[in-house]
Amino acid sequence: MSSTSPTPVLPTRAVRAGAAAALAAGLLLVPVAAASAHVHVTPDTTAAGSYALLDVRVPNESSTASTTRVELALPTDHPFTYAAVQPVPGWTAQVTEEPLPAPVVVDGTTLTRAPRTITWTAQAGGGIAPGQFQQFPVSVGALPAAGTTVRLPATQTYSDGTVVAWDQPVPSDGAEPENPAPELTTTAAASTHSAHADQDAAAAASAAPATGAGGAAGPGTWLGATGALLGAAALVVSLVRRRPAAVTP
Repeated sequence: MSSTSPTPVLPTRAVRAGAAAALAAGLLLVPVAAASAHVHVTPDTTAAGSYALLDVRVPNESSTASTTRVELALPTDHPFTYAAVQPVPGWTAQVTEEPLPAPVVVDGTTLTRAPRTITWTAQAGGGIAPGQFQQFPVSVGALPAAGTTVRLPATQTYSDGTVVAWDQPVPSDGAEPENPAPELTTTAAASTHSAHADQDAAAAASAAPATGAGGAAGPGTWLGATGALLGAAALVVSLVRRRPAAVTP
């Protein structure tokens, strides 16, 4: 009489833990997806006094028309002294400098003019089609003092003539408006001393010998750690194989 080995049953506790983790991941993805459906900017740095590379991300929210024009308004209360665009295939870009509503002192210099708008226009037959998005890289600076909220209202024009203004500020309660304006908040300027300390630490780490005394992690250390991990994995497999199978009445 032949016997059939029972199929191992995953412990109930593990199943529940996996389900809870999957549910938590799904819940975390919801607000991220919702927020990314609007025109917004992602800076590579927010440190005061620095120059930032802004990634202006424009999703197309129409199911029938393409986005053919995007205009980004630059701040006038904390004007940038510099603004430049990276070429985007299929689009032309123009940075427009205009007089400021009132003179502004920036780093001891009184400005009466500054870059005011950046406009991207799709070439004939092009644009951002339904279900697509486009990224427009912009370099701007210098960023104003720490704690300053820089608002960058955007205007999105569609091929059917529809115009959407992304210019609403976020209210004090933090609730997202229907058409929020892209914005960023500056942080404290990077410390020169800290930057040099980080560079020195990185240089010391790269110059450290791979083997030897002093706690340096050489090849033997890594091999030992790898062996320990493989041994632990083998023990887990052994325990799972020896676990009594669930008996079905």
